[in-house]
Formats: sequence, structure tokens, C-alpha cells
Amino acid sequence: MSHMSSPRARSKEEFRDGQGERMSAGYSPSYDNDKSVLAFRGIPISELKNHGILQALTTEANEWEPRVVSTEVVRAQEEWEAVDTIQPETGSQANSEQPGQLISFSEALQYFQTVDLSSFKKRIQPTIRRTGLAALRHYLFGPPKLHQGLREERDLVLTIAQCGLDSQDPVHGRVLQTIYKKLTGSKFDCALHGDHWEDLGFQGANPATDLRGAGFLALLHLLYLVMDSKTLLMAQEIFRLSRHHIQQFPFCLMSVNITHIAIQALREECLSRECNRQQKVIPVVNSFYAATFLHLAHVWRTQRKTISDSSFVLKDLEVLAKKSPRRLLKTLELYLARVSKGQASLLGAQKCCGPESPPFKDLTFTGRSDLQPHSS
Repeated sequence: MSHMSSPRARSKEEFRDGQGERMSAGYSPSYDNDKSVLAFRGIPISELKNHGILQALTTEANEWEPRVVSTEVVRAQEEWEAVDTIQPETGSQANSEQPGQLISFSEALQYFQTVDLSSFKKRIQPTIRRTGLAALRHYLFGPPKLHQGLREERDLVLTIAQCGLDSQDPVHGRVLQTIYKKLTGSKFDCALHGDHWEDLGFQGANPATDLRGAGFLALLHLLYLVMDSKTLLMAQEIFRLSRHHIQQFPFCLMSVNITHIAIQALREECLSRECNRQQKVIPVVNSFYAATFLHLAHVWRTQRKTISDSSFVLKDLEVLAKKSPRRLLKTLELYLARVSKGQASLLGAQKCCGPESPPFKDLTFTGRSDLQPHSS
């Protein structure tokens, strides 16, 4: 991941985080004179974990731990280190069990619909428990309850969010490989553990360690984003934005956080009205995830956010997403319609405005050339 060098970005200072731990030298923060806020610029994503920023982005699960077995990880690493590349992708007509074959969202979802998830289902709490005035207020003024016939589908979503990543499961591996290939354009499989996952915005060499609070649902959301023809372009452009030399952010880790917001919105019944209207749960949650990611990208680019702003951006994003899910979904719908006609792009300079589409006028994305470092 490239970054821009500057004299002050190379000062040999040592910084300390909130716990007093010494942070690695070699990079220093620069100040934005327009906003007078601390902004980490020109720091590779792999280096940010030394500054404690990526750890702060990692969401904590409610009574959930990922299934990570040390011996399993070691065995998988040994197997993959002995292989440079696996068989190349052979096209959609190949046997689904053949290495290198991409996996669709529907196929991955079908897998979870057929395997035994009873042990994970016991952990879910479908809705937020409210008592006293909060319960009364929610009953009187809150969203409607999810229709009875949709609750099994909702529980499946929440159950998948309790499942960890199993590197020994072929389907899990294919999901990871597909995400990697669609984002990077690679035609070959990659190791399931390695530094290349940091290039996609995971904290380290093992993606499983970043799924706390969202589980395998976080990977299914990424799979949906890259395998749906309507959202693939959006996914690729957000990924390019995440690799910007100033505004870089960990793409996959940010996506996990957005999946966590979607889980909370579902449990707090913020999506019930839309689910009841469409008589579906999974498509609504998928679209809500994509719409929330789109809004984050819009805020990130137009407000010139950097990695040091991430926690604030995510907090504001969660409030907005839960309060106005229908508005976000409508914005996504309009955006994708314009993208399909070549009229809108996250990194394009076109402005979406005019009396014919007032809800979309707020989504005015600037061109890549518009984002230059602030003058000192």
C-alpha cells in the first residue's frame, strides 16, 4: 500500500498510547491546520496496528469467542507455505468442488441453511431486552415487531453471526478466496493465512481474529458485496478509497464494523418495518449493510476523514443507520440505478443533483484529484 512521504512524516519520535505502551518510531502524525485535529497520514495499514488504532476498530462480541485452534492454524500455515499457487480459476462451468472455483452468496448461504448450527443458535438473543419506561416507550413509539413468519430467517442471520471462521472447512476457504480474488483481480488462490490479508484491511495474517462481534456473517456480507453485479463496482471503488495515500483505512475491518451495526439494527428491530414490507430478512440486511458502507465512503471522502477519525465516524454512522434505515436504503437504490447508467461513481467527479432526484443530491462524490494533502 503506497503512501506519501514528507519531512515531518519521518521524524524519529516515539509516541505512547492511552495505556502508556511505547509505539514504534519511524512515523509521526501530522496536523491538519484547517481542522486542528490529529491525522495519521502516509502510514501503511500494516503499521497502524502498532499505534493501537486498528485494535480500537475491532468490535468486541457479546459472550462470543472465535473458534481459533492454535494447532489448526499451525497445520494450515504449514500446508499453505508449501504451495505457491493453487490451480487457477477455471470458470463458472467447472465443478463446484474444484479448487479455484468462486462461490456465490446464495451457495454459501445454502451451506449454512443445511449444516447443523444448533450449538450456535443457543447463543443468540434475537431482540434487545427492554424494561420499565424503555419497554413502554418502545411499545408505544418504536418500530413494529417482526412478523412471526420471518423470525426463523432473522434467527439464521444472527446464528451465522455466532459462527467463527474454520480454515479447514472448504466452503469457508472458498468464501475467503472469492473475496480476495474479486477485490484484487487475482486469478489464483492464495494462502488462507499470510500478510496478504493485511493488504485487504485485516489486522493480521489470520482473518478469523477480526470477526469478533460479527462472526462469519461479516464474510458473507463481503461476499455479497463483491459477487452481486450491482454492488461490485461500489465495492471495488470503496476498496480503492481505502488504499488512498492519505485517507487509507482497513477495508475489511471497517466492513466487519458495519456488519456489527447491521446486527444491532436487526436485534433492536430497526429493520423490522422494512423486513415486513418486503417479507424478507436476509436481502434487507444485505442491502442495509451495503447502504451503510456506501454512506461511510461518502462521509470519508467528502469530509476528508483519516484513520484517526474512524471511531467517531462509526459512532455517528451507527446512530444514523438505526434512525433512518429506509433513507439509507433509498439512497443506495438511487445510487446503484445511476451507476448502472454510468452517471455516478464514488471516485468520479460527476455531481448527482437536479430536481428529478432530490434524495440523491446529498451524495456528491468528489474526484480523486480533488483529494490532495492540506497545505501546512
